[in-house]
Amino acid sequence: MGIYGMMTGKAGKSGFGSASTAEDVTQSIDANHLTAIITGGTSGIGLEAARVLGMRGAHVIIAARNTKAANESKEMILKMNPNARIDYLQLDLSSIKSVRSFVHQFLALNLPLNILINNAGVMFCPFQLTEDGIESQFATNHIGHFLLTNLLLDKMKSSARDSGIEGRIVNLSSVAHTYTYPEGIKFDSINDPDKYSEKKAYGQSKLANLLHSNALSRKLQEEGVNITVNSVHPGLVTTNLFRHSGLGMAVFKAMSFFLWKNIPQGAATTCYVALHPSLKGVTGMYFADCNITTPSKFATDKSLADKLWDFSIKLIDSLPN
Repeated sequence: MGIYGMMTGKAGKSGFGSASTAEDVTQSIDANHLTAIITGGTSGIGLEAARVLGMRGAHVIIAARNTKAANESKEMILKMNPNARIDYLQLDLSSIKSVRSFVHQFLALNLPLNILINNAGVMFCPFQLTEDGIESQFATNHIGHFLLTNLLLDKMKSSARDSGIEGRIVNLSSVAHTYTYPEGIKFDSINDPDKYSEKKAYGQSKLANLLHSNALSRKLQEEGVNITVNSVHPGLVTTNLFRHSGLGMAVFKAMSFFLWKNIPQGAATTCYVALHPSLKGVTGMYFADCNITTPSKFATDKSLADKLWDFSIKLIDSLPN
């Protein structure tokens, strides 16, 4: 959409723009027949997406590390909409064991799965390794969601086949995917503290989200599966993701205040891609301000996407189940 569109909120080809809210872009959509999982649905744009999908009738499963916060989010949504169908399950995306446990618990519910929104994430974290020995931003933002998606794919495929309803996977990326390491993904030194930049590591993980989306979209198209996979940039939104930001970010926010969205606006693109009927069959795209936009050259590199896919599989397979 560009800076002008961000500043003015002018609608793009979709009829929506940076000023549109999640309620605006889902107006009159009936989602009563849909079940959705949203990771990180306890705050910020994840919570708003959960609320709005629930408002439109979807059965929403909030996947969250903190079950107390998840329960509070559920109660808040139900207070606003007593008819909402909201549940939650514990999920720590930085833990392979937790991802597997979440999928086991969800499958035991014997629910369909029509929408998967990979929303949760961490940003600008100081260097640290997860319990699995993986750099935390790469582990949480990419590897956790990569495994979660792969483990839920069979359920999504059967839900799409049995119901005839298109499945949709939405990966939260960011414009930050353009600010990464020179090679895009530094496969040989993911866990090297001496080569670590907290901002470039975040950009690397967001690039990985885009590459994952594009590779999975191609694979599902080749299989003829009725599931779309798209990436979104929610915009500049003040959420608790910025808790690790320093003075430099505070100055940037002050200087660019006119570009920042509120949370209902920040959740709009996610909800648009997850629910809007005009996007039926649209897959492998990158959206910002509810319109298709062009990502970086790295993000459209098929060989890099395939290399990341193989790297992710091998990394997960090397860890104890």
